[in-house]
Amino acid sequence: MRRPVRCLTQLACLSSLALVSWNGSAAAATVNPKPTMPKVDHIVIVVEENHSLKEIFGNKNAPYMNRLMHDGANLVNHFAIEHPSQPNYLGLFSGSNQGVKDDKPSHAFKTDNLAAQLIKKHYTFGGYSEGLPKVGFTGPYDLKTNYARKHNPWVNFTNVPAKLNMPLSSFPSDYSKLPTVSFVIPNMDHDIHDGTIKEADDWLKLHLSGYVEWAKKHNSLLILTWDEDDRSQKNKIPTTFVGPMVKKGEYKQQSDHYDVLRTIEDLYGLPALGHAKEARFLQIWNPVNK
Repeated sequence: MRRPVRCLTQLACLSSLALVSWNGSAAAATVNPKPTMPKVDHIVIVVEENHSLKEIFGNKNAPYMNRLMHDGANLVNHFAIEHPSQPNYLGLFSGSNQGVKDDKPSHAFKTDNLAAQLIKKHYTFGGYSEGLPKVGFTGPYDLKTNYARKHNPWVNFTNVPAKLNMPLSSFPSDYSKLPTVSFVIPNMDHDIHDGTIKEADDWLKLHLSGYVEWAKKHNSLLILTWDEDDRSQKNKIPTTFVGPMVKKGEYKQQSDHYDVLRTIEDLYGLPALGHAKEARFLQIWNPVNK
């Protein structure tokens, strides 16, 4: 369910389309031009687990996460959609929880989603899950590696090729070979679900710092977000965008998973899915040279 702020925002947007005279009659309409989109060659999205903004932001046990927040567009009024975990992953990936209200790892959908959209437009997608036993694995768990299907949304969609459901070991060391959009999902030891904040921070630095440094010179972007909070801060979660096209700083406008999806879709000219139709393109970018 969308927050009431959406309606207020939509009314504000409508008011910008026309100027109204003092006696209430309509004056000449002024349509805002569509903003020039920044060009982003690659996006990597990392999803962590079950922590609120106040638990991570400024935490001395998360120095790398906080460096990313400092170096990027830090969304300090950003929210997950609901509880528990799985509906948030589905919302971020498809604009809807697909009717799922639990973490049961046994769903199959034919509905549209970000991966299917990208493929249809001749872009590419890859999903990389730490601990996934093999490409295309559809099992609910791997107890040896602490992989959980509930944190892997694309595996639930029959219109996403199985070959795109990959172990983290398939993540290319040559970052130029990355798909247009990738998700990276740590296992439950390293996403702060089971492990500590420090363990997750160390893991993130080990596995993603190379990409972040490469992205600075190769017009690419990292999105670091969380699925939900631990019910301590009304589902306010850390989220930051890091890349050379991003205007660094703190952004206080309220946003959520659907705004992230809408932003990715708009960057690549994709139609908005589900609740992303009601969402906003995030205004976090450096000026674009025409």
